[in-house]
Amino acid sequence: MQRPITIEVPEVGRVTARWMRPDDATAAYVLAHGAGAGMHHAFMEGVAETLADRRIATLRYQFPYMEAGRRSPDPPARLQATVRAAVTRVAELDPHLLVVAGGKSLGGRMTSMAQAEEALPYVRGLVFLGFPLHAPKRPSDKRAEHLRRVNVPMLFVQGTRDNLADLRLLSPIIKQLGARVHIVEDGDHSFKVPKRTGRSAEEVLAELADAIGSWVCDL
Repeated sequence: MQRPITIEVPEVGRVTARWMRPDDATAAYVLAHGAGAGMHHAFMEGVAETLADRRIATLRYQFPYMEAGRRSPDPPARLQATVRAAVTRVAELDPHLLVVAGGKSLGGRMTSMAQAEEALPYVRGLVFLGFPLHAPKRPSDKRAEHLRRVNVPMLFVQGTRDNLADLRLLSPIIKQLGARVHIVEDGDHSFKVPKRTGRSAEEVLAELADAIGSWVCDL
């Protein structure tokens, strides 16, 4: 079900990726990682596996800095070029699937910036897993300005304890955009919930996957 592939990014180089496609897939999610952890992180793998149970394929891929073992993210232009190459690669792997794109934190924001700059080919919608609206303890909505230039449907999956996205700032923006939001109660930026909730990481992943699956069905 899962196999390694490579993606050629023009003027940047080659990055590795993982293609997970269930036999009954109807859609594919081009899933970019966050700033501090690559495509092999347990959360990324968990999202891919859980979505596969809901007939959604995933392409997880590395940004160049992560591929090279560096800690600091590449300039936005390189990140966005990688997003664009990954989206194109999915269409080569299976041209019959409905394609959505996005990812965790930085990965989702870079995907939306690429879409705002020039429409990503084949992409029918964007899914953000914890949109990073601002730095911790520095509330601002400037990182959302480009979203007004995104011309496809958007789904924001956000935790109520996310210190990179004050929902008092983000919720009005989502409403203005006409986008959909799914709120994970007590979830932080990594969608971890306190033990007092009695919820497991697997249950939270199932909630995320159900929200994504329902939204994709409406596209």
